[in-house]
This record gives sequence, C-alpha cells and structure tokens, in this order.
Amino acid sequence: MLTKEQAGDVFDRIRRFSTADEVEASFSSSRFALTRFANNVIHQNVEEENSVVSIRTNFTGRTARSTANQFDDVSLRSAVAASESLARVQAPDADLQPMPDGREAGAAADVAAGKVAANPSRFFGETAAINPADRAGVVEKIVSVAAKNKLTTAGIYSNSESGEGIFNSRGLAEWHRQTLAETSITMIGGDSSGWQKLNSPDVKNLDAALLAETAAQKAVESRGPREIAPGKYTVILEPAAVLDIVGFMFWDFSGVAILDQRSFLNDRIGTQLFGENINIWDDVAHPLQAGCPFDGEGMRRQRVRLVENGVVKRVVYARATAQKMKNSEYASKVGPIEATGHGFPLPNEVGEMPMNIVFGGVFGGESVGPSKEQTVAEMVASTERGVLVTRLWYIREVDPYEKIVTGMTRDGTFLVEDGRIQCGLRNFRFNQSLISMLSNVEAMSVPVRACGEESFDMVVPAMKVREFNFTETTKF
Repeated sequence: MLTKEQAGDVFDRIRRFSTADEVEASFSSSRFALTRFANNVIHQNVEEENSVVSIRTNFTGRTARSTANQFDDVSLRSAVAASESLARVQAPDADLQPMPDGREAGAAADVAAGKVAANPSRFFGETAAINPADRAGVVEKIVSVAAKNKLTTAGIYSNSESGEGIFNSRGLAEWHRQTLAETSITMIGGDSSGWQKLNSPDVKNLDAALLAETAAQKAVESRGPREIAPGKYTVILEPAAVLDIVGFMFWDFSGVAILDQRSFLNDRIGTQLFGENINIWDDVAHPLQAGCPFDGEGMRRQRVRLVENGVVKRVVYARATAQKMKNSEYASKVGPIEATGHGFPLPNEVGEMPMNIVFGGVFGGESVGPSKEQTVAEMVASTERGVLVTRLWYIREVDPYEKIVTGMTRDGTFLVEDGRIQCGLRNFRFNQSLISMLSNVEAMSVPVRACGEESFDMVVPAMKVREFNFTETTKF
C-alpha cells in the first residue's frame, strides 16, 4: 500500500524524467480481500494488493496517458516515454485547459466558503484489519441463519483499504484513504429467494447476521409464489430497488451530455420535472457517503443541489465543460455554470457525472426531505393493494429522453392487500418512465446508504409509487 509520501517521491522522479510542458500522476493503491460462499460452505478466499500510477503528459494541448504498476526508475522512464510519444501524435485539443494548481482545485477556499467539507475520515483500522478467519466467522453466522430456516445461502464478505491521489507539475498534491467492508447475501428456497447487500467504510455499521435474517425472512415468506396479472400497481420499492432504477438517469446530469444533446434534461432544466417531494443533490461529504473528495483532475468535489422540490436546478461540470458551456447556445438554459469537481481523468469523452447522490434529508443544515418520513411497514399498512419489491435487475434503457427503462424484480416480491403482506409473487418485468415514477411518489422513508447490482451506491429512501407499470410476469 502506497502512502502519500511514497506517491510524492514517485511523482518527483516522474517529473524529472518528463520533458512535457505539464505532467500529472494519478495513483491508485489498494488491498482487497474476499471470502465467497455457496451451498452453505466457503469455496473461495482471495486477496489482492496492487498499486498503479497513470501518467498524463501535455504538450501545448496534446495530451495522453500511460500506466505502470512498478515504480523502479526503468519502469517509470518507460511509462513517461510512452505517454509523451502518444501525446506528441495527438491532434491538439482546443478545449484542454492547463492543469489546475492547488488554489484553483479549491481545497482551502471552497472549504472555507462552505461549498465542500474538509476531507471526510473514511479510513477505519478495524475494517482494514479484517482477516480470513474474521470473514469466515461472519460467514458461519450467515450459514447458521440459512440452516435454521432450511435454506441454502450464497454470497460474499469482503474488506478493502485503498489510497487515491493526484499530483501535478503545478503543485497539486491530493490524497485520500478509505476502507470498505461489504456483504451480499442470497437465501434460496425451493421456489423462493431473499437478498440483502450493504457496505460501509466502518465495519461496525455492517451487521451481517441481521442482513442474513432479513434475507431469510424474505425467502421464507415468498414461498409458493402466486401469479397475478401485469398492469399498473402501487409499488413499494425498498432502497436497493430505488437505487438501481434511478441510477440510470444520473449520467444525464452532465454538462457534456447537455452539449451533446443526449441528456433527458435538454430543454427541461428549470422546469417542474418531478414531484414536489423530490430533492436530490450530490454530496461526497455526506456522513453516509463514501468515495474520494476530489475528481479526476484533482478538483475538490462541491456539494451541488441537482433537484429542488421536483425542479431540476443544474448539472455538474468538469473544468473544460464549464468553459465550453459558457460559450455555447445553451448557456442561458442550464442554470449555474461552474466547475463543480465532478470530472473524470483526462482525456475522456464523457466529461463528468455526479456519483455521490443523496435524496432528501438535510442540505447545508436545511431540511429538504419529505415532511414526514414513513417506514416500509407504514407504507405497507397504508396500501390497499400493491406490490412490495426488494430489488431489481437486468435493467436496460428503452427511451433515453423519456427515461423509460425495463427490467425485472427478483429475490423477494410480495403482494400487499388490505395493509398486509399476503404472499410472495412471481416476478414481473417492468417498463417504467423515471420521470413518471418520480412524479408519482406518495411516501418515502428516511434516506439510508444503499447498495445494489445495477448502479453505484447512493443515499436513498424506500419509495411508495403509484401506477408503476408491470408489463408481464415470469415463471419464477
């Protein structure tokens, strides 16, 4: 595992070896360990440690990258030479800006102005110290829950520690350390299944036994699933289901997507697109979030309100995208335009994206959530007839402008009648507009950190949604 000091020493040598006008080094150093289980036994235990440096050189607008995972002088010289030779044959990029220095990156100024928080502490020694025996002990608890309920279980339990950093020849030097523990549990019965997944930088927030009990309960209660006709139903989506379906829209909250005219937000920024109870922002410093507080260029990630009371307020920007947008025909239609610290490493074609999404809750000390959150149990109790969904999968986009997506339910789908869960259901395929869905949210829970399989981690609530469109049933 690299430290910031060691990465700085590596960068000093890279800088000496380079003849470019500017040079940048992005570091990724990680140790990842995983225990995998299936059929109620552990069948795999792996551990990997690797450190990589990605070197970008720039000659008057011509830029390119090369990578190395060995840091001796010969390897670094070779990587620098490869980056420089690639850069020299590129066409000049008129939009490419000089690399940011520490002041432009905004660490001190933006913290003082309240746009961003200071580096959040996301490294926990107890998480990093988890060993194979510790993971096996957790798996034993999960398996015991499966055995007690006469189920078969499969899944993973993992832990990791990582360091990310970026240094450049204009004096920028940023570094972030983080740990992460994660478990994913599937409980399988003869004709039913249940699932739960969660991760956290602090292993103390990960109660694998409770997750196993929840997954087992879903598998038990959905035995003998019934089939009901497809159609439009009131649906209660648990947080993992919310995360996986809404994740498909956040690539569009990007300046490049607006400029390319491929965003569903084109000509809609400033309009009432969703229900008045929908508030969304991007906030890497949120206590339930994780991830690096700076972007692929080293710019500090700002806290950005994307949607306020259903009105789309703005999108996020990398440095070059913001400058291009200011000079474009769309400048008067997109809300505030400034570099927000959401860019990917250069060169790239996708520009930027918000990746620390938070729904509702508190923004800058101001409550922007629903006036009264409800638990999933309360949503069920208030539903005359509907469907409770644990998770979604195999989601694909059907209509990019209306944001219609299709996919399927799985691992715990239930019929709700007269305020009670009645039985398990065979799974559905759905075709659903995200615009319509977020306009029909009747209730939300307290936002929580959630994980899925189709999108990145977010802080989202469970949602009760009317007229969710199921198009057909499955045979499982």
